[in-house]
Amino acid sequence: MIRTLIMGVLVVAVTLSGWGTSSVFANDDWQWPTVYTMSNDPDGNAVLAFRQHGDTLVPAGSFPTGGKGSGGGLGNQGALALSDDGDELLVVNPGSDDISVFQIHGRHLRLVDRVPSGGTRPISLAIHDDYVYVLNAGGAGNIAGFEQTHQGKLKLIAGSIRPLSGANTAPAQISFTPAGDMLVVTEKATQIIDTYAVDEDGVATGPVSQPSHGTTPFGFSFTRRGVLVVSEAFGGAPNGSAVSSYRLRDGALTVLSGSVPTTQTAACWIVITRNEKFAYASNTGSGNISSYRVGRSGRLVLQEAVATPTGAGPIDMALNRNSRFLYVLNSGSHSIDVFHVNRANGRLTTGTGVSGLPNGANGLIAQ
Repeated sequence: MIRTLIMGVLVVAVTLSGWGTSSVFANDDWQWPTVYTMSNDPDGNAVLAFRQHGDTLVPAGSFPTGGKGSGGGLGNQGALALSDDGDELLVVNPGSDDISVFQIHGRHLRLVDRVPSGGTRPISLAIHDDYVYVLNAGGAGNIAGFEQTHQGKLKLIAGSIRPLSGANTAPAQISFTPAGDMLVVTEKATQIIDTYAVDEDGVATGPVSQPSHGTTPFGFSFTRRGVLVVSEAFGGAPNGSAVSSYRLRDGALTVLSGSVPTTQTAACWIVITRNEKFAYASNTGSGNISSYRVGRSGRLVLQEAVATPTGAGPIDMALNRNSRFLYVLNSGSHSIDVFHVNRANGRLTTGTGVSGLPNGANGLIAQ
C-alpha cells in the first residue's frame, strides 16, 4: 500500500461539510498565517483557505479554480505556489491540464487567469520573480515556463518546454534555486535529479540528469545558501527512508550528507525553517515527522526520528513565512495538523487543526 501511495494512486472518500464558496472566518487579526490547499475534485477544483487563530486553524473560504482536479493522490510536492511578493496564488488543475492564478485581496481570492499547462497532468509549480515553471507528469512528462505579465496573467515562454530524463519517470517536484538561475526536478521511478539552466529571458535548457544518492527522491527544499535537501522514500521499505543534502554548482550536484536515515517509513516531503537550522521530513508510512539539524555547511544530523506523530498518511507540509507554524496535510485522516515550532531547538508542539477535508485534497502552502 505504501508503494501505491508514493506513486500517487491514493484515493480518499470524505467530503468537506459546512463550506460555501464565499464563507470566510471573520478574523481581523491579520498577522496570523493563512494556509491553502486544493480540493482536487474532478468535478471542479477549488482552493480551500484556512486562517490561524491563536493555536487553532479555522476554515476561511473555498474558491473555485475553474479547472478540474484528479480526485486522487499525485505523488507530488508544490501543487500550490505563492508569488515572491505574496500577492498571487497559483494552483495546478491536474484533471483539466491547466493552471489557475488568483490575486490575494485580504480575506478573498480573485481568479484572474487560467492557462494550459503546456503538457498533461500538472502537479508542481515553481516561481521566481516574474517566471513560473510547471511540472507536467502525464505522458512522457515535461516542464513548461511562463512569464507573469500584467495583473498576474501568464504567457507561455517560447522554447521553454523541456523534457524530463525519459518516459515514465514519476516526477514529484519542480523548484527554482534561490538565485533563480536553475530549476531542479526529482524523479521517483528513475532515482534521478534533473537540473535545468534558466537564462535571463526565463528560457530553460537541459536537463542534466544525475543519480540521486538514495532511492526514490521525492520532495525537496533549498536553504538560502543554496543547499538542496531531498527526502528519499526508498520505495516505501519499512523504516528505510532517508534524507540527503547536496551542493549545486553549475548544474552539478555534490553530496554533502548522503541518505541520513529517518529510521521511519516513506519520507516523502521536506521543509526547512527560515533560520535554516532545522529540516522536517514527513513519513507517510509511519504517520509522523522526523527532524534534522542543518549545519552551516549543509550537512544533516538526525535530531528526532519521531519529532511528532501526525494524522494518518501525511502527504504534504508547509511552514508559514516566519516558520512559527508547521502545517501537515494528512490524506488518510483527511485533516491538516498544526504544530508550533520552537525556533531555538526545533521542537514541535501540537496545536488544533482541521478535519473533514474533501476526497483527494492535495498540496499545501502557508503565508
